[in-house]
Amino acid sequence: MAAFYFDASVVAFMAGHQTSMMRNFMLNVSQFGDWPEHFLVGLALLGFALWRGNKKWARIFLAMLIAFSIAGLTGRAIKVTTGRARPSVKAEHGWNGPRVTGSKYHSFPSGHVDASVGFFVVLLLANRRVGFPCLAIPILIGFSRMYLSAHYLSDVVCAAVLGIGSAVVVVKLIQPRLEKRESTHPKWSDA
Repeated sequence: MAAFYFDASVVAFMAGHQTSMMRNFMLNVSQFGDWPEHFLVGLALLGFALWRGNKKWARIFLAMLIAFSIAGLTGRAIKVTTGRARPSVKAEHGWNGPRVTGSKYHSFPSGHVDASVGFFVVLLLANRRVGFPCLAIPILIGFSRMYLSAHYLSDVVCAAVLGIGSAVVVVKLIQPRLEKRESTHPKWSDA
């Protein structure tokens, strides 16, 4: 993958373009982009859709939470087994093998990005008009993770691929089952 080739160049570029104001902004973006914030937003949206009786949007928000979870858990498993040092860590070897603890060796893939992309790509696939502008969120989160020297470009790109894959799996395999279940249980249908 070409992203690995550009890792060092992107790290050098980010290091050469640091400002305190931008760093503070990117810290806030990364904080918002972490999994608890996405999870709470997804739960709130799901609860609101259910409260309003809108089963279509409830299914979409539930699918977003499922894709977010699949991407996050899969990314975590990869992260723990690869043991890639973060750009901010001066390590003799970039890839250090399995490490259950020590977040400085959990760079690949970006957990912020895989979960956020999984979350918002489901929305894009369900409703392009709403989902497309929301893609700015995971893009900004990915940029923030590189700006803060938490991830390489390849960590972010591979995490985005993982998030997209998770979203597609949910939309193609899981969401139709939810719709079928609703059609067999009249109390859950929109009719």
